Order: sequence, then structure tokens, then C-alpha cells
Amino acid sequence: MIRTLSGYAVAVVWLVMAGCTDTPEPEGFAGLADSAPESAFRQPSAEDRIELPGDWGAHPQHRIEWWYLTANLRTADGQPMGLQWTQFRQGLEPRPVTEEPPPAARWPLQSAWMAHGAVSFQGHHWFSERFARGDIGQAGARAEPLQVWLDHWRLEAVEPGRWHLTASGENWSYQLELAPDDRVIRHGEQGFSAKTDSGQGSMYFSLTDIGITGTVTVDGTEHQVNGTGWLDREWSSQFLRSDQQGWDWFALRLENGGRLMVFRVGRGEGGFRSGTWRGPDGNVHSLSADQIQLTASVWRATDHGRVPAEWRIEVPSRGIDLIVGAPEGEYWNRGLYPYWESPVTVTGTHSGEGYMELTGYHRP
Repeated sequence: MIRTLSGYAVAVVWLVMAGCTDTPEPEGFAGLADSAPESAFRQPSAEDRIELPGDWGAHPQHRIEWWYLTANLRTADGQPMGLQWTQFRQGLEPRPVTEEPPPAARWPLQSAWMAHGAVSFQGHHWFSERFARGDIGQAGARAEPLQVWLDHWRLEAVEPGRWHLTASGENWSYQLELAPDDRVIRHGEQGFSAKTDSGQGSMYFSLTDIGITGTVTVDGTEHQVNGTGWLDREWSSQFLRSDQQGWDWFALRLENGGRLMVFRVGRGEGGFRSGTWRGPDGNVHSLSADQIQLTASVWRATDHGRVPAEWRIEVPSRGIDLIVGAPEGEYWNRGLYPYWESPVTVTGTHSGEGYMELTGYHRP
């Protein structure tokens, strides 16, 4: 979600630093107070490779990263429910991955963390966000065994092939058991996902078929749920260019076994498009901009501005022509930098479900 973190970077760092140090107010994300210049962080490239399980852990030599789960669930009586959990790390000073962090007693400030959680159900949307200072134990991530946490929000491996996720906010909470799929999709060039024509990008991989069971509580009512999750893992040191306003991202599970991820950075035909198709046969194919057509077909008026709530997504070379739409309701994550995060249904040449994230449509 380099798509959202570019807007969050200053806000997160400023909140964590407020009252801790005497610093000037930042001016855009180029003005992160007391942070190392972008060039000091390690830049991802097409020569890099994803190494697992190590890359489930933090990358302190890179500037930005996130762990990002969306899930399409059903309650015991068959009602659809959407769920999101995301944790971000924002680096302020680079550190080699093999080097231990400074002692927590020194109150170090090499990184800041943020987490988002949301539940979407029956046209309602519950959302919360949390912040933490890095390297003092309040938040962090480890690869073996997997642990990603911020306060009591936590994703962790409890035994091989079984993870536990817990989070809660105002009038919502979830306690979930996850069975991770072992078919890892490496996006782009063996995991390097370009975000511009000039080669800026991130390392990016996904698990698209995570079995989920557990309980979700909203407004005091507990629901037994089961369904499937999609987990993105991404890291970089490069923010989006200043002329790349807005991000449209889709992660779709099709009933024929196909899995489709597509995104557009920037608006209109000038936006940078990319994607990945894993066919029912399990073969993975990178999709270039000229293979993807994205058209906003239905707009919805909301309290925060008009949002393209329905899209046509075409990949003619793969025989894909889809209508992707959000359910009725408003699905704004109303944090420091509001963005739209909703479950979607899929019709057209294929049926299915998934998730959609839209940024840059919020009206201040």
C-alpha cells in the first residue's frame, strides 16, 4: 500500500515525534523531521529477490513497508462480511537487517508504526487506527515465528500452518484463526513490482487463499464467521511521484480458480497500470499496462465526495471482462488520510469476490 502510505508518512512520524523532540513542522513527505534522506535507504530493484520466510519480518534498511490483509467472510446465517487489517512501518533512519536496534531504554526513534482495522457488514463500516513508536517493544515484526504487532493488535503464528489475528476498536473486534495458503504469488519481475514507467517500485508478494474462521463482534453482537483472506506483503524506499495522485487497487478471487490483482497509480489513461493473473492451472502471468483496461462505470455520492463504486476491468488476452462493484453503503477508512476500502462482488465473464481500495477521491 505504497498507495496510502505516501499520504500517511508525515502524519505518522509527526504524531509519534510530537512531544518527544523539538523539531520543525514537516513540509510534505520530503520534509520528514530528522529523518534520513530517501537516498540513505536501500532501494528495491528488479535484481532483488524475495526470500521466505525472512521477508515476512521487518526491513529496517528500507523506508516503508506493510502487512495487509483483506477478507471476504460469511456469518453463520450466510450474510457477507468484509474485514481489513493492515500494519505499516515508516523508517526514519536506515539500519542493516542484521544489526540489532538500539536499546529500548535509550528511547530510539528509527521507525514509526501504524495499524488499521475495519469491519464492513450490512451496509455499515467500522474503522480504527493506532500509532506507535518503533524499537521500544510497543510495535514490531518478526519472521520466525511470524509476529506482527502494535499494542494488543497482533498477527502471529501459533503453530505450523496456523496463524491467529486479533484486533479491536470502537464497537468492533475480531478473533480469527488463519490457515495460510502456501502458494505465494510474486508480483512483477520475480517480486519487484514497478509503480512508474521510470522504474520506481516495491517488492511485493501475496497469499491469496487464506482460510479464515473465528468471531467478529460489531455493536455488541458476536458473529461466527468463515471465509477467505488475501494477504499482501510489500516494502520499498521510494514514495510515489508528486504527479501520481490517487491509487485504484483490486484483488479478486474468481470462482473458476483464477486470481487477479490489478492497480492503477494516477488518474485516467495517463495512470500507470500493472497487474498479475494466476490462472486456474496455477501458472502466474505478469500483466502490462497495454493488457489492462480499467473504467469507472458507476459513481456514488458519499459524505466525503464522489467515489467510483463500480468498475469494468478487462484483460482481453486472458478472456477477462468483469464488472466489479461495492455493496451499498460508505466504506471510508476515516483516519488521518481517509481512503475507501470495501469488499466487492464480481460478475461478467467470471463471477467471484474480492476487495477494492481507492485513494485520492476524498473531499477535505
